[in-house]
Amino acid sequence: MVNKVIKAVEKFNMLSFGDTVIVGLSGGADSCALLAVLCELREKYGLRVCACHVNHGLRGSEADRDEEFSRRLCMEYSADFFVLHADINELAKQRHIGTEQCGREVRYSFFESKANELGAKIATAHTASDNVETVLFNLARGSGIAGLCGIPPVRDNIIRPLIFADRAQTEAYCREKGIDYVTDSTNLTREYSRNKLRLDAVPVLREINPSLEEAVCGLSQRLREAEEYISASAVTALEHARVKGGYSAEKLSEMPEAVFSAAVRRLCGEFTMIPEARHIELIRKIVYNGGAVELKSRIYAISSQGIFRIVKRSEREEYPETGLDLSVSPVICNKRFKLELINIDEFNDRKKVEKNLFDNSLDYDTIPLTSVFRTRKSGDSITLSRRNVTKSVKKLFTELKVPAEQRDEVVLLANESRVLWIEDTGVCMECAVKNNTKNVLVISRQDISK
Repeated sequence: MVNKVIKAVEKFNMLSFGDTVIVGLSGGADSCALLAVLCELREKYGLRVCACHVNHGLRGSEADRDEEFSRRLCMEYSADFFVLHADINELAKQRHIGTEQCGREVRYSFFESKANELGAKIATAHTASDNVETVLFNLARGSGIAGLCGIPPVRDNIIRPLIFADRAQTEAYCREKGIDYVTDSTNLTREYSRNKLRLDAVPVLREINPSLEEAVCGLSQRLREAEEYISASAVTALEHARVKGGYSAEKLSEMPEAVFSAAVRRLCGEFTMIPEARHIELIRKIVYNGGAVELKSRIYAISSQGIFRIVKRSEREEYPETGLDLSVSPVICNKRFKLELINIDEFNDRKKVEKNLFDNSLDYDTIPLTSVFRTRKSGDSITLSRRNVTKSVKKLFTELKVPAEQRDEVVLLANESRVLWIEDTGVCMECAVKNNTKNVLVISRQDISK
């Protein structure tokens, strides 16, 4: 067992001399073996070994037993022990996710907070057996190559020193060293998908190949190497496809399928989302045909006017309207605007050097006193001075290719549904500066920090 851990540590550069390592300690055989092995290797690597335990509040007295057992084991090995109590059932309801996912999120959040506090690496007790279950689980969900790569031996500051050992070997090590461990009763039920795989599918596969863990480990390693190559190709392809506002749908559609899938996974990863095969297929369709699809709550993939992007739409915020007061710089959508009242002579001098001054200047004497700064509303329309055609603001934004997720934050000056000025777009014909204009209102964007 110790040699398997040393092999993993050396092969994947898991540890440096003098590291602090936090073991995710559940009290089960795998995590107890991991704690013991790392303590055995303390002198070799100059380690400080600690442990984190989460009492999920799911199994009553059994959970309390596991916590107390883990505490005593850490005392025996002179390892610092940290514990978190959480009501996973309640948190899962609040987050609208399953208890299994919620438990995982809480555990890793706790581990990360302690790791940041101590400047430590996190060692989880994932074994080759866990890797088999992960690969089978991802296969059943229709995962691509990335899912079949299994559990990465190293991810950021998380290391898996037991990745070359299987569950039978960790249990044998515990027996050999006289290490007690506890058994989570939920691992024996078929309530969770992974348990079904462990109890039903894996034994059948092991009958076919007694070296199942080793075979899957080899497969994962080969696929990981292929995935690294494809991912690097996807990064390059995305850079070539990048355009203002997103990515060229045409260039995305020209990517080889494997590179396209890797590119989609990379883009989704920016929103902490791992796409399934169905998500990739939905995205492929809108890249070719245009449209939008909701990938998960408030996260959308959008392909319109030849540009593809993934966005997170926040719940629409109701910004207060701001009246037209020259003594006040209106702030709306976290943007501040400067209002200047100048005469026509100064305007004529400035327009020679200031680009787009016409698009941000209005004949002040034509502006109704009841006008306000606000965001768009249903029914808004404008007759732009440069076009002399009345259009709804919605249709205008579509023509101007304003991304859908940005439209609710564009600032307007409006009198009821009659729009007089639109940020970065222009002014209405009635309020445009003309030859007989005397007073000009200039609206310009300011740095919000000023």
